[in-house]
Amino acid sequence: MKTAVVCGATQGIGYECAKALAKQGVKIVLVARNKEKLKEVAAELESINGVTNDYVIADFSQPQGVEQAIKQWLSKGNTAQILINNTGGPKGGAISTAPVSEFLDAFNQHLICNHIMATALIPGMKAAKTGRIINIISTSVKQPLPNLGVSNTIRGAVANWSKTLANELGQFNITVNNVLPGATMTSRLQILAQTKADALGLDVNDVFQEMAQESPMKRLAEPHEIAAAVAFLASDDASYINGINVPVDGGRTKSL
Repeated sequence: MKTAVVCGATQGIGYECAKALAKQGVKIVLVARNKEKLKEVAAELESINGVTNDYVIADFSQPQGVEQAIKQWLSKGNTAQILINNTGGPKGGAISTAPVSEFLDAFNQHLICNHIMATALIPGMKAAKTGRIINIISTSVKQPLPNLGVSNTIRGAVANWSKTLANELGQFNITVNNVLPGATMTSRLQILAQTKADALGLDVNDVFQEMAQESPMKRLAEPHEIAAAVAFLASDDASYINGINVPVDGGRTKSL
């Protein structure tokens, strides 16, 4: 049985990724901050994959703590063949007025923590002669999004880190790919929509409708639709897909 470490796994896209992988018979190691929520989701997944799932308590705003937590888990003889890097995005705002601290915080939370998780698990993947590293990023790596200056910047850095890692690890049968969600009904999107509604004096539902109209499908994505792409990339069927960005945005991104 394969094991997958899924970050940000107690809600939104991470939660749906954990469920999708559990349905494939994968043992899940949940990573998030809230111990009680982690225990709750781990028990829920047991009814899906029939095994005792595990969890690691870590706060991605504290890279040193993340490193200590994953190393402690590995010290018990654990390994994983799948890593889903996923965490909440930076807050919105113009890049020209963003303080340096926001860039540093986002860089640590996304790129540095992704790197910590990947480098911790890669030796085990090499030993198993197989591995999947999948990063949940954003369509902004193809087309920068308005009023998301810090996010656009950091997501681009993560995408290039990922491509470089894919080039290095392919020879070991370890693939590294990125999934780029479009506007997806998560708590983060609700915060961004409410912030915009408050700033412009709009009803938040009107903001959601505006977002939906940006996609040719005229609706927002649901988290499970993003998770389906992740589950495929994590499967054996995706064994020769490496170093790519997969937009799951209903066609919103205008570039190929």
